[in-house]
Amino acid sequence: MNKGKKITQQQLFLPVVCVLLVLAVNIFYDVSQGNEFYNFFKITLTNDVLQGRLINILNRGSEVAILAIGMTLVVSASAGTDISVGSVMSLCASFCCMLVAGYGVSSVSSPDEFAMPLVVGLLGALVMGLVCGAFNGALVAYLNIQPMVATLILWSAARAIGLLLCNNLIVYVRDDTFGLFGGYLGPIPTPILIAAVCVAATSLVLKKTALGMYVQSVGINKRASRIAGLNSQKIIFLCYLICGLCAGIAGIVASSRITSADSNNIGLNMELDAILAVALGGNSLGGGKFSLAGSIIGAYTIQAITTTMYNLGVSTEVAPVFKAVVVIVIVAIQAPPVRAWFKKRAAAKAVQKGVASV
Repeated sequence: MNKGKKITQQQLFLPVVCVLLVLAVNIFYDVSQGNEFYNFFKITLTNDVLQGRLINILNRGSEVAILAIGMTLVVSASAGTDISVGSVMSLCASFCCMLVAGYGVSSVSSPDEFAMPLVVGLLGALVMGLVCGAFNGALVAYLNIQPMVATLILWSAARAIGLLLCNNLIVYVRDDTFGLFGGYLGPIPTPILIAAVCVAATSLVLKKTALGMYVQSVGINKRASRIAGLNSQKIIFLCYLICGLCAGIAGIVASSRITSADSNNIGLNMELDAILAVALGGNSLGGGKFSLAGSIIGAYTIQAITTTMYNLGVSTEVAPVFKAVVVIVIVAIQAPPVRAWFKKRAAAKAVQKGVASV
């Protein structure tokens, strides 16, 4: 009994349960269609690349997973969300392609040529992400503006700036090297590897340094942390800086998938998925203790729900409605009042059993 209670109280319990439920739906659907029950997990090597629903989920969910890294730190430290990450993705992608293609800087004869080295565009996208993160961080950490209000500025302006940089055009960069970031590295989709590197690097930093503890301390009580000697402003600023960098990386991946900068569509509404990934991961949106692993599981759970909807024949227009209902149920289960109600019920049953045994 105690072991079961310990398991259910684990922070990753509900995120894992959500994943298992999505898997169960897919398995039930495959069996009902006369397929093998393991069809969802089947991975094949077709045209020298890995194919399968599981690979597609890991591939298409990579951008949200990368954004979820920065969003987790921001939510934990500032008890607020960065709603600008989708627009910052678009701006970083536009800036990268503009530099590489030389649009507005120098003329090239075709989108197959580079006006500047690719590394210049990639670094430019990352620097742009850092600049946007620094802007948001300065407003939240040093001017004490509410996170949602502060990031609302770039939510509306960043995409528009990207459109201005590209003169409201789609800038194409037809190059195999650039396309590699959204394509395949051998048989494995490159976005999966990039997301894995980002998660591993962040986990390593959080474990080998005291950053994770500092972030949680500031999120739990900013004033007490400052009294204890922590510079809460710098820690919050750093979290937004990392969030902007993650948006830059996600922007590179998204633009390389289509080998172009489509400012209107890259990162569209992706900030909502990133926030939901943090919530589904069992993290409190009120700040404090966080689980990076839970956020990553939440990111891929969202993509799994989307893929499952399409697999069940739900149209792209209607799928968000079903997805919203599923997410509402999952988030409601994790809400503190609901958890408190379950704990109260469990305590009442324990008392009844104790009385009955006497």
